[in-house]
Amino acid sequence: MAALITGIHHITAIAGNPQKNIDFYTGILGLRMVKKTINFDAPDVYHFYFGDELGTPGTVFTTFPFEGARKGTKGTGELTYTAFSVPESSLAFWIERLAKFNIPTSTPLSRFGDKIIRFEDHDGMGIELVANNKDSRKGWIGGNIGKENAIKGFFGATLMLKSKDLTEKLLTEFMDYRFIAYENGRFRYGTAGNPGDIIDIVIDQNGRQGIQSAGTVHHIAFRTANESSQKEIQKILINNGYHVTEVKDRNYFKSIYFREPGGVLFEIATDEPGFAIDEDEAHLGEALKLPDWAEPQREKIESRLAKVTLNSSTYE
Repeated sequence: MAALITGIHHITAIAGNPQKNIDFYTGILGLRMVKKTINFDAPDVYHFYFGDELGTPGTVFTTFPFEGARKGTKGTGELTYTAFSVPESSLAFWIERLAKFNIPTSTPLSRFGDKIIRFEDHDGMGIELVANNKDSRKGWIGGNIGKENAIKGFFGATLMLKSKDLTEKLLTEFMDYRFIAYENGRFRYGTAGNPGDIIDIVIDQNGRQGIQSAGTVHHIAFRTANESSQKEIQKILINNGYHVTEVKDRNYFKSIYFREPGGVLFEIATDEPGFAIDEDEAHLGEALKLPDWAEPQREKIESRLAKVTLNSSTYE
């Protein structure tokens, strides 16, 4: 039987200033803005999608930028670090590049045989770059980062929890994940064990609960092929006691949501139909795209959104 879940689809964070958010992820990290739309549940807030050339599932980091939002705090019940995959020989480039923009990084760390660096964006969002030779994706090379250094997509994500047993059961019994390895207090899981499907769990039994606001992750979405496979996983989860939402139409994918036992908001999102359904591939992310139900309110919505520009060339 084919796996219903095949890895990470996207990760969504809360941010502060929208222009700083664009500048960091497109200008400094070199991701492509593949969609500029609104938070469907809060239409006066942007929803930005950053990823590879087409916003391929497994590459897309998304943000809800709330102007003036206070900074959140990392803690238990949260996804604390989002890890991106980069070429094996690129860490020196990234350390130098981040220093150029006054972004401090950790010294290179070793984890499960890979070298990584850790840092935070302007809002305090936890980011890791994992250098490895296992990733054949090319990432976005149409921006200001060459292919020898470009971010390829997600490597994985770290969940900080007070206990792991019930979350592990969810992942391994109902979500097509398997336990891979343990190292230095970190439990690793994957669907195939490749970049883009890795979930690490770190336990802090006495840790403080994280406070969600700017610089913290709102939710993590896992990939499923289509609406049919999504309905199957929805049924499995409901039958095993998880409180799962109805299917929500997010235009570029369909979604269901539920909280895993440790408190992190999980989403299951379809690979279909993708981000090119309402824009030419060459111009993804350039115009504000609205769902059909919001189009009659475009003038009102645009008046409430801050003006932003794509100017990643400033960061070459």
